[in-house]
Formats: sequence, structure tokens, C-alpha cells
Amino acid sequence: MAAIAVALLLRNVASKPKAAPAPMVMTAPKPTTRVLVAARDLPIGTRLSPQDMSWQPWPADALNPSWISDGVKTEPKPQGAAGAASEAATAAKDVVTGGGPAMQALVGAIVRSDMAKGEPIVAGKIVRGGDGGYMSVVLKPGMRAIAIPVNTETGVGGFIQPGDRVDLLQSYADNNRKGGPGFVSRAVVSNVRVLAVDQTTDPPKNGKSSVAATITLEIPAETADQVVEAKVRGGLMLALRSYADMSGGPSNGAASGVDGVRVFKGSSFNQVTVSR
Repeated sequence: MAAIAVALLLRNVASKPKAAPAPMVMTAPKPTTRVLVAARDLPIGTRLSPQDMSWQPWPADALNPSWISDGVKTEPKPQGAAGAASEAATAAKDVVTGGGPAMQALVGAIVRSDMAKGEPIVAGKIVRGGDGGYMSVVLKPGMRAIAIPVNTETGVGGFIQPGDRVDLLQSYADNNRKGGPGFVSRAVVSNVRVLAVDQTTDPPKNGKSSVAATITLEIPAETADQVVEAKVRGGLMLALRSYADMSGGPSNGAASGVDGVRVFKGSSFNQVTVSR
């Protein structure tokens, strides 16, 4: 009887229908939009170029309003050859348009906060030319920005552009020189970077000269007082350095004396200055 009971129990257990597996819920792929991200680690002071930025697909419903997107919501790309062709067409369009208007609008902007590779670029971490705080970001540590008044003659005919390197020279009359009145000529500071020409911080695309009223220079902090003193004394002139002579940092210039010499011709004379 016990054996019969066990057999019946086992038959009931074996004949009980198994629970059906839970049905798999297939979620449809969500639309995406492209977000502008850092293509590499970007330290403070980096001037953005198209190579520093890239587009990354992002779920449209998870887009942060502070991020920069191309504004196009796209459906998930098809699989296989059709998807590869669509991706190639998008890449070709980016090459032709330089990444599109949104990326081109940031070219030349300065990074004010470090960004890691793949991090979305936000407006709060960059500063464009003309924006508040731009000059303080462009300045290197330990440097100061000082504007120098110029004209066509003292500004090398308008051929000095942002990014160039110049020497700041000064010549002035010195009535207290030993041996009588004369002139002093000296290099106040050499090999300094031009930050801006008037309010323009980028070189002109057409390469043409422009006569400015002021040129802003990047001066070492320890030399700033000498430059200010030279501005008050007057007689300043900028000397443009060759592109091949831009290596190294700024340096103080040594003063050199200039004596006056009178050249007589008949009953008249001309005043001539001779450096020594």
C-alpha cells in the first residue's frame, strides 16, 4: 500500500504542468541626437579646433539642456549594410561642413575648465572671444595683459596680428646724461606675445593689415611695472619678430645709450643720433 501511495504521488508530480516562462518584452530602440563632446583631454587654456571635438550619439530623452547638440533627432540606424552606409554619409557630411555650424561656432574658443575625453562640452566650460573673462583665460600663469597705444609707424604699419611675437622698444630724450643731453634707447621687454589688436583676439582670415589704436601684450608680472613706467615716459615702438625667432619666453631688454652728434654743413647743422 505504501508503494502504491508513493507511485501515485510521483505520477501526480510528473504530470503537473510546468510554469510557462515569462514572456520577453522587446523594447523598441529610442531616438538619438548627437552631442558635442571632447575628442581628447582638454586642459585649461586650450584653444578649440575641430580636432578637439567630436559628435557622439545620445538618447534624445536623456539630453541635458546645457549640452550642445546638432538639434537633429534621428531614429535608430538600420542594421547591416544600410546602417554602415548611413554612418558613412554622416561622416562625409561632417568633413565637408567642418563638423557643422554648432561645432564651427566653437572653433577658437578657450577652455576655462578642464574637460576629459568624451565629456559633453557645455557653455560654462568655454569662453569665446569678446566674452567676459576671455582675456584672463588666455593669459598664461604669471603673466599680465597691458595695452600699448600704437599708430601706423609704431605698430609696424598694421602688420602686427594676434599671436605674433614682438619686442617693445623705447627711445626718449635724457637731459641728465653724463656728457650732455642725448637720447636713451632700450628694449623694455623682448619676445612677448600679442594677445589682441584693438578688441580683436583672432588673426584676420584674409591676412590683411589693420591699423590699430592699441595692442594688448602678454607681459611677465615682474616686468609689468617697467612697461607701465615706459608708457608714462613715452617714445614706445613695437618691433615684429620673425616666425623663426619666436622660441623661448619673454626677456628683459638691456638699455643702450644713444648720444647726439651735430653734423655741420656750411652755416647749418643737423642733429644725428648714434648708438653706442
